[in-house]
Amino acid sequence: MKKAKEMRAEYRREDLGKGVRGKHHAEFKKGSNLVLLTPELSKIFPNNEAVNAALNSLVGVARSVTSLTRRSTRTRAKATRADV
Repeated sequence: MKKAKEMRAEYRREDLGKGVRGKHHAEFKKGSNLVLLTPELSKIFPNNEAVNAALNSLVGVARSVTSLTRRSTRTRAKATRADV
């Protein structure tokens, strides 16, 4: 792939401002968990606190649903005895 040697005519160097090499390098090295939301979801969740609250409640529901119940432990015990 060829690299462009010149900027396009619609861009001017003075419009881009002064660049700083490695400006975000330290943050990048820490790692990030950037997630892009669709426009529909960004209307529902206007900021990261709203997204985190919704995800935390979803995780809580998922954990409570997948935990063992008395019936499931009885079924598991029967299956274990049958294997022996």
